[in-house]
Amino acid sequence: MRKKVSIVGAGNVGATTAHWIAAKELADVVLVDVVEGVPQGKALDLLEAMPIEKRDVAIAGANDYAATANSDIVVVTAGIPRKPGMSRDDLLNTNFKIMSDVVEKVVAQSPECILIVVSNPLDAMAQAAYRQAGFNRERVIGMAGVLDSARFRSFIAAELNVSVENVSAFVLGGHGDTMVPLARYSTVAGIPITELIAPERLEQLVQRTRDGGAEIVKYLKTGSAYYAPSAAVTEMAEAILKDKKKILPCAAYLEGEYGIEGYFIGVPCKLGAAGIEQIIEIKLTQEEDAALKRSAAAVKELCSVIGV
Repeated sequence: MRKKVSIVGAGNVGATTAHWIAAKELADVVLVDVVEGVPQGKALDLLEAMPIEKRDVAIAGANDYAATANSDIVVVTAGIPRKPGMSRDDLLNTNFKIMSDVVEKVVAQSPECILIVVSNPLDAMAQAAYRQAGFNRERVIGMAGVLDSARFRSFIAAELNVSVENVSAFVLGGHGDTMVPLARYSTVAGIPITELIAPERLEQLVQRTRDGGAEIVKYLKTGSAYYAPSAAVTEMAEAILKDKKKILPCAAYLEGEYGIEGYFIGVPCKLGAAGIEQIIEIKLTQEEDAALKRSAAAVKELCSVIGV
């Protein structure tokens, strides 16, 4: 029997995640959305591409959650973007209500699933999903670090004119302005990038990584990134579905690791069939540790607004 991945939210991120997963033949896919016809239409279109791609994957769209029953993984992309005149707290409270409703319905249909949360603000929404689901922490994972490190890797590869395959990059912390790209743990063919890129230039690449999402929003004007975020979700899903034991930066609920207790923060995680199978603790300099603690404080502030 093939694995099953359900994706809640059939917008750009959700639909493109379905595309990547189907193209890699990782699992059968169900797209769920509140808008009538949209998940059904996108699912059918994608299904009709499978003979061309030579992939045997079932793809369905639905407006109710019964179709998601017995999913191995549920990806949650649902939520609204921030609109002009909307305060951060308004956005938080609206998306918190959406997340709570989605997770309640998802868990009722797939009590053994692993949740991958993509909705923003990412770390607070992962916290909300964790509280609502009642799962152990291994089965609720936030997608941020894979995306942020991919952006960093892209910029490093372009700067040095090398293959992206040679570049490994490390990003810790919350998803947003307070993320902590770790240059000294980032390498090109094993060589630390601190040996290859001047400090001033490296700081510019780090800042561009922090601003990665905003840079794309500025270009698009009426939307946000979706190719790279959905590819990041797919890499996480593949590690779980194939039990790869792959170490990826993910938002995980910390219970004392890195001196942080009770919040979702981006850290290196080993992903396998059980979800997060290990949180990897690395030694940080005082400056790096302080930056990570500042990131955790920003997440804590968001969580306090919605009471999670």
